[in-house]
Amino acid sequence: MPEPTKKDETENESAPPPPEQKTLQDGGTEKGKDTDIKEMASSSDEDDTSVSTPPADGMSKPAERKDSVWSIGEGAPEETEKRDDSQRSTLFIEKPQSGSVSVGGNITFIAKVEAKDLLRKPNVKWFKGKWMDLASKAGKHLQLKESFERHSKIHTFEMHIIQAKENYAGNYRCEVSYKDKFDSCSFDLEVTESSQAAPSIDIRSAFKRSGDGQDDAGELDFSGLLKRREIKQQEEEPEVDVWELLKNANPSEYEKIAFQYGITDLRGMLKRLKRMRREVKKSAAFAKGLDPAYQVDKGGKVRFMVELADPTVELKWYKNGQEIRPSAKYIFEHKGNQRILFINNCTMTDDARYYVTAGDEKCSTELFVRDPPILVTKALEDTSTYVGERVELSCEVSEDDANVKWFKNGVELTNEPKSRYRIKVEGKKHTLIIEEAAKNDNATYSVMTTGGQSEAKLSVDLRPLKISLALEDQTVRLGQEIHLKCEISENVEGKWYKNGQQIEASDRVKLYHKGRIHRFVIASAAVDDEGEYMFVPDAYNINIPCKVHVVDPPKLHLDGLGEDNTVTVVAGSKLRLEIPITGEPTPKVMWSKGDKWITDSGRIRAETYPDSSCLVIDTAEREDSGPFRITLKNEAGEDTALINIKVVDVPDPPQAPNVTEVGEDWCVMTWEPPANDGGSPILGYFIERKKKQSSRWMRLNFELCKETTFEPKKMIEGVAYEVRVFAVNAIGISKPSMPSKSFVPLAVTSPPTLLAVDSVTDTTVTMKWRPPDHIGAAGLDGYVVEYCFEGTDEWIVANPELTDKTKFTITGLPTNSKILVRVKAVNAAGESEPRYHPQPILVKEVIEPPKIRLPRHLKQTYTRRVGETVNLVIPFQGRPRAKVSWQKNGSPIDKNQINIRNTENDTIIFIRKAERNHSGEYDMKVEVENLVDKATIDIQIVDRPGPPEIVTIDDVWGENVNLSWKPPKDDGNAAITGYTIQKADKKSMEWFTVIEHYHRTSATINELVIGNEYYFRIFAENMCGLSEDATMTKESALIAKDGKIYKYPVYDDFDFSERPLFTQPLVNTFAVAGYNTTLNCSVRGNPKPKITWLKNKVVIMNDPRYRMFSNQGVCTLEIRKPSPYDGGTYSCRAVNELGEAEVECKLEVKVIYHGVINPGEPFFLAGNNQLHSKDF
Repeated sequence: MPEPTKKDETENESAPPPPEQKTLQDGGTEKGKDTDIKEMASSSDEDDTSVSTPPADGMSKPAERKDSVWSIGEGAPEETEKRDDSQRSTLFIEKPQSGSVSVGGNITFIAKVEAKDLLRKPNVKWFKGKWMDLASKAGKHLQLKESFERHSKIHTFEMHIIQAKENYAGNYRCEVSYKDKFDSCSFDLEVTESSQAAPSIDIRSAFKRSGDGQDDAGELDFSGLLKRREIKQQEEEPEVDVWELLKNANPSEYEKIAFQYGITDLRGMLKRLKRMRREVKKSAAFAKGLDPAYQVDKGGKVRFMVELADPTVELKWYKNGQEIRPSAKYIFEHKGNQRILFINNCTMTDDARYYVTAGDEKCSTELFVRDPPILVTKALEDTSTYVGERVELSCEVSEDDANVKWFKNGVELTNEPKSRYRIKVEGKKHTLIIEEAAKNDNATYSVMTTGGQSEAKLSVDLRPLKISLALEDQTVRLGQEIHLKCEISENVEGKWYKNGQQIEASDRVKLYHKGRIHRFVIASAAVDDEGEYMFVPDAYNINIPCKVHVVDPPKLHLDGLGEDNTVTVVAGSKLRLEIPITGEPTPKVMWSKGDKWITDSGRIRAETYPDSSCLVIDTAEREDSGPFRITLKNEAGEDTALINIKVVDVPDPPQAPNVTEVGEDWCVMTWEPPANDGGSPILGYFIERKKKQSSRWMRLNFELCKETTFEPKKMIEGVAYEVRVFAVNAIGISKPSMPSKSFVPLAVTSPPTLLAVDSVTDTTVTMKWRPPDHIGAAGLDGYVVEYCFEGTDEWIVANPELTDKTKFTITGLPTNSKILVRVKAVNAAGESEPRYHPQPILVKEVIEPPKIRLPRHLKQTYTRRVGETVNLVIPFQGRPRAKVSWQKNGSPIDKNQINIRNTENDTIIFIRKAERNHSGEYDMKVEVENLVDKATIDIQIVDRPGPPEIVTIDDVWGENVNLSWKPPKDDGNAAITGYTIQKADKKSMEWFTVIEHYHRTSATINELVIGNEYYFRIFAENMCGLSEDATMTKESALIAKDGKIYKYPVYDDFDFSERPLFTQPLVNTFAVAGYNTTLNCSVRGNPKPKITWLKNKVVIMNDPRYRMFSNQGVCTLEIRKPSPYDGGTYSCRAVNELGEAEVECKLEVKVIYHGVINPGEPFFLAGNNQLHSKDF
């Protein structure tokens, strides 16, 4: 092979290159419209840094690549996230999986994150490649969705790709982050063409990495690159240098070139292209460096040459970071300043990155080894075979163990263990083997290599089928076995059909297939099993038919009828009795009653159907009751049965009920059962009532009454009622009975109350009681008093006629006998329950000592004014025949002025119009035989006092007059409480009050008018008021004028100004919650200071709970009904123009409780005294 030469830089890119070595010169790239390709190329600079610089140990780290197809904008799958491992944690509980979709199809990728330890939703991003954020690409073909399941606490994130296109294929990435946690997952999407498209070459395997763990591992292998074209055109098309095309092409045309020439790892090629462009720079050590790239065919020879600026510099060559030593393969040559490296017999392992070092400088290049295309030397041949035969399709290629792909109708076939297809390789011969051919193996099979393809058609047909044993028609009795059997010439599966419907095997239907024999078995034949049966072998257009006929004797199915085949029908209703029948052929049906046959018309008729017969009675009557016979006949036999028809009706109404007993709001009623129960037993009765004057009946029981006695309740006492009864059987409710006679609910009264002994003598006992608590609408007519002697049960009526009094005396009793007494109340409903005296009563008079029960208000002086009425009732005790006597001041009472009335239990003193002479001490005495009790009552009758005595003018000076007087002789039988003094000018004699309620007997009258002459008078006052008359001075008092002019002394004005000063400070106070309290202090100052109250240094303003007073310098703060929250520090501040002063105190509010019984209720002291702070 000739030595490769450097390609001319000016050569047209469309000219076919020579088969020698090709190089790519460094050149600038034009800014294209496709920015994704530029980003892809630029991003590849960072990924190959380790290749351009050898490691310290001289070993190169192979770069891993994923075999994948990339479209515009995709990132390399080998690029991993550069996040710190400390930030990566497992957040995904379900990661998106790689998938495949046809062009135009839809696919969904799902990622799930558990939110149990997360306080908020995590942040999720979807990427295509490395940098493309898909959130900005969402639209018609891409949708991002998320949801949250509250029960399982799982976030679900979905990416939907709709109507996928070819360029959607590639590597995708899903990232999830939450605070300092991070997780990432990569997955692939493969977009395949539809089944109608022509088979394509898997260029991913063609553009692959060569070597596995060797020194030259990790470099690209171009041996599989080929342009998609026909085999016949392969030899005519010139060879194209793809690197030269990419170098000189616009970046927007990169993907078009890659698709045209079968380049799949476009990103890897662009990375190397970018690196070649970046490394071209001026060097001090190299006068002429290596070209950016070299290309050579497999088995050829390549020449690397550099020219040194200093020939003495030591030069070293490297391949993928490993130094190259001279050998038969690697030959070094020196020509002056030129240093040349020859590589002989290039293989795919020589496809690598090379560089040469001179001192500290380095010059690198890329060597691409191209594998020659593999040709199909022997094509496939069309083949025909039968189903089940072994099939082999063979071809031969130009190279041993070449990469060959097989296709069936354009779909690639794999050599997997579970596949029906097995691929066998023997050197240059490749064979596709199908062990047992099937009908679906009919297809076009093709084989494809990197340099050509071949195809052939496989035709699989069925063998001719012969029927060895056909199915036979059968007649089977019901319940017997159905057994169908046939035999065919081929061992194939088949299907069974009945009346055109396919039959599947089940517990009842058994299908058997053994070799060429097929059997159909039903253990117990049914009527439905009759029909046309057919067996159809699979894959053959023939069928084997037969007929099965099932016969059955007639039979009546009376399971739905009751005991003894009895059918009950309500009179007047329609009966349609349907009896199921069976029999094959369909039997003849006949109905009869007695000797009469029933036809198919009339009120009673028979209707016949294929599977049943109906007896119809349009309007049932009681005469229709009786047995009906049904008979079935067909050629297989006969069946007959008797059916009893029973016509029932509602019962007759019962007789009118009788009311036997009446109470306050109830009664007891009875009735007789109806004479005719309607043919069905009586189940019970319904009862209704109404007021006699009403027409509205009311149901009293909603559950049937089983007895013929009922007790209506909740009636209104004193209102007339009527009742009636309905009989009920299984058919319905009868008509109502006639109403009962009207009745009125009445009730006796309750027993009398408080029965007690009023008095006992030697022959009589007086009893008293109170009326009953409940009398009722019947009222109360009177009482019956009964007694019996102790030890007997004979009760004697004490009053033959009713008494309406609540007191009665039983007379004619023997002395020293003991009796029991009871009292009954009587009304129109009868006598009430008796009220018994709890103990026997001794008929003997008992002496009771006298005792005066003087009321409390009479134990003090009883005071009344003149003219008022005096009416005093003084109760006493004493038996028998107590004597009451009265005295006034030790003398008998004048009964003409004072009325005295005595009873057995009290005495009354009555004065219609009291006079002052009625005052005095009244003595009361009660005597019972030799026993005496006394009491004294002090009665005081008061009146207004008389006027004072002798009012004199003792002295007159200036504007003042001094008066004196003597108390009145008549004080009105009450103490003098004060005096009222009046003055009158002598000229007008109009009286004006000067002093009221004055207690002394001398007074000084001031501020009289000089020059006037005055008279004075005085009224006396007691509890009844002022005296009717007043005592006037006999002489007048003249306020004389002084003739000498008085000269007032001249004084300097006194300065009364003073800053505020508290003369009495506030005092710490305790208050009781709920009771008003006051805070007091006194202050002086001139001008008058302004007073402000504060609580806890906050001014108290417009608060209705506080009232503030200031009178004559005394400042008061009243707190209304304080609570514990009103406690605190209170301040009083006084301010005037000269200054200010402030005092403060502490207020504590206490709460007093009764205890644990009524918590929170204030405690009051005995009497009406309220609690005050001084009590604590």
